[in-house]
Amino acid sequence: MATTAPLSDQQINSIIANQYVKYETKQVIASVGQSVGKQREHNEDSLLAITSTISGSTESIPFGLYIVADGMGGHQFGEVASNAAVRIMGGNITKKFHSYLYNLPTQALQESLQEVMESSVMEAHQYVQKEAPGSGTTVTAALVLGQQVTIAHVGDSRAYSIYPDGRIEPITRDHSLVKRLEELGHLSKDEAANFPHRNVLIRALGQGESLEADVFTVPFPQAGYLMICSDGLWGVISEKDIYRSIAEAPNLHRACQNMVEAANLAGGPDNITVILVQMVG
Repeated sequence: MATTAPLSDQQINSIIANQYVKYETKQVIASVGQSVGKQREHNEDSLLAITSTISGSTESIPFGLYIVADGMGGHQFGEVASNAAVRIMGGNITKKFHSYLYNLPTQALQESLQEVMESSVMEAHQYVQKEAPGSGTTVTAALVLGQQVTIAHVGDSRAYSIYPDGRIEPITRDHSLVKRLEELGHLSKDEAANFPHRNVLIRALGQGESLEADVFTVPFPQAGYLMICSDGLWGVISEKDIYRSIAEAPNLHRACQNMVEAANLAGGPDNITVILVQMVG
């Protein structure tokens, strides 16, 4: 007869602290961090994190959906727009994947991954225009399936690849006035960092009649991390501090909390949201 006993705190900490555990099943693990910051009364950021693994006699199927949306400050219903974006996109995408992941036999998707992401962005865009006119939100969504990440992106929240050697590479391109001026050569990188209107977006979900989202697929950063965050994080602490927050943490949850705390210690001028994802196995 099998017996069970709860693990002690020492045993749990020993497991968590071992960052070189070999996982027999390929899987996605993720954690999140969020704070209203030090200078805002309301949280206009929203996030969604869904992680699933199916494994058995066949190869395991890692699946993850991660979304960060930052409601546009100064606009009515900014928090409504960001919350609608993550809920509508999350519901739309998971509905389309339900048969693929959970039915027997596995059914093929009727649309490409990029088509699924693009139609989900447009549905959220139309909802926000109708239900919260005058508001808007950024949205950066990452759909992880196997070794691939399909991104849908509007605005200036960001997705990054972070590698064990300290490299931090942006996956997304900001849809902001300052980024456009930098691309046109009107601002240097240093001037862009101190530009007084850094929060002005040239593209946002819920704004304008039509919406063009950046939708593309990239490989998951092997042996590294996928990070999605709002500008309350990347605009406040350096890439060096981001990497240190992750490298010095025993697990993903602590890494996210380290980054949130670092942004608040730097003044916390905006809402802070971060999702950190790792592929193991």
